Amino acid sequence: MVMGTDNRVIVLGIARMADALGNSFLIVVLPLYIASANVTGSGFGLTESLITGLVLALFGLASSAAQPITGRLSDRAGQRKAFVIAGLVLLAASNFAFSLTGDYVGLLVVRVFQGIGGALTITASIALVNELSANENRGGNMGTYNSLRLIGFGAGPLAAGAVVTAGPYMLPVVGKLSGFDTAFYIATLSALISIVLVSVFVHDPAETVPTSDELALAIRARDDHVLDPVFTLGVATLFMSMCIALIAPIEPQLNARLDQGATLFGVEFAALIVTLSLVQPLIGRVSDRYGRRVFIIIGLALLVPTTLVQGLVVAPWQMIVVRLLLGGSAAMVYAPALALAGDLAKSGQSGSQLSMLTVAFGLGLSFGQLTTGFLVRYGFVAPFAFGAALAGVGLILVYTQVEETTASPQDNESPATPTD
Repeated sequence: MVMGTDNRVIVLGIARMADALGNSFLIVVLPLYIASANVTGSGFGLTESLITGLVLALFGLASSAAQPITGRLSDRAGQRKAFVIAGLVLLAASNFAFSLTGDYVGLLVVRVFQGIGGALTITASIALVNELSANENRGGNMGTYNSLRLIGFGAGPLAAGAVVTAGPYMLPVVGKLSGFDTAFYIATLSALISIVLVSVFVHDPAETVPTSDELALAIRARDDHVLDPVFTLGVATLFMSMCIALIAPIEPQLNARLDQGATLFGVEFAALIVTLSLVQPLIGRVSDRYGRRVFIIIGLALLVPTTLVQGLVVAPWQMIVVRLLLGGSAAMVYAPALALAGDLAKSGQSGSQLSMLTVAFGLGLSFGQLTTGFLVRYGFVAPFAFGAALAGVGLILVYTQVEETTASPQDNESPATPTD
């Protein structure tokens, strides 16, 4: 173990770091690709901002639709590693396919397949982390895993703008490569590296066995509350992820507003990921000792002003500072929420039950992107004001519907003992 974290969790996080780096490239590259002369077609009569938001959002929509299915299948098969690898293979193929696609229909189709690949990888990975954890270290494990994954996700945008801008490239044997194709190939290579790491170093714990138990997901609470706590955590996660995704589809407008280029936009996007990565392991470990709920509530409260101010800044340095603060606020929500949902997950149903939060996160990214693409027509601040209001609603829901838990319903089973 390293700092109390299972070695397999660390390797899995590093593998997800590699594929996340490639995927996050696309958040910066695709809006620029769509705005370039490389993509043809009418765009279905939609504005460029809205079609860009749709292309970006389809990954999360397809992934979120598939995750309950892939999570349940991995529970029933008792094979987490195989599902992770299958998802990474599909991600690698999809990343490469972008280099062959030059119209809106093709982009939308590739994003759907990419989302399905993400669903296979996400649900199996988070279930594996949960099954390698106990109540006393689940927050730390979740925080470390997410931190490593997000380091890759944050590094991608930092490099993506520079890779596209510096193209075309002359390479031996290959010849001339545009900046866009180079970015797509880097994304493909990162997924292939992840496949190798998972194949060699990650193994399912012996306790992960096929289950045929009835799936127990609920919206209504079984006690005096109105909403089920895991469902409520999912709603809060949905609103949180919407808040952090609002700037993605308006990169050209934001760059014009702040008088900046693609590289600075990448810095601003990555600033959130930097804080999210640094703060999550710390918050996760502290929540193991002092409880999850208080951090979720504080994080949602801080999301309200930090989300709104994104629409008010007038200089790149201001956006960087705001995104740093927004990342810290989101970290206080996500790691403790995943850990609390893991505390509540039934034995053998981690893939299905935790998919409620991973689905919410993916849907939030998609809804956030679509929201901005639609609401920006009413003023630059409009989508950010809407996101801030949702964070306030999430705060009220968690405060009134979620209680702290000190006991896990997982039959008091201990996680697998690390062997590597």
